[in-house]
Amino acid sequence: MNEPKLRRVGIVDVRFGTGVTVVEPVNLYGCEIGDGCFIGPFVEIQKDVRIGRRCRIQSHAFICELVTIGDDCFIAHGVMFINDLFARGGPAGGDRALWKSTTLGHSVSIGSNATILPVRIADRVVVGAGAVVTRDLTEPGVYAGNPARLLRRLTNP
Repeated sequence: MNEPKLRRVGIVDVRFGTGVTVVEPVNLYGCEIGDGCFIGPFVEIQKDVRIGRRCRIQSHAFICELVTIGDDCFIAHGVMFINDLFARGGPAGGDRALWKSTTLGHSVSIGSNATILPVRIADRVVVGAGAVVTRDLTEPGVYAGNPARLLRRLTNP
């Protein structure tokens, strides 16, 4: 009987701000999590990810390398961030030169099971549940669908 090669990550080389809550089990490694954040169970946050202050990352979210999240953001259950667009017709594997970055502004809310490709998202954006964000969202508003489209603009706070 063959034995599998086991790898345990857990929490390794993470820079935490003050007042951060983490509910295990999680895989957090090589990332930075700002003051007052909440990280739910079954979340993976990979290296070189930066999360601002007072963010809430719900269970089963996956935040891949090259993602930056602003302050006061909400990432709902099952949200997936993507950094590989399969530029060569398949996964880039370890060729980081083919990976792209994603940046979320401040006060961004992403609904459950949304998929976020490498894009820039402006401050005060709401992305609906199940949406697929394939291009930059440049103005405050509510976006939904596949691909995500502006449903309505948000007025001043």
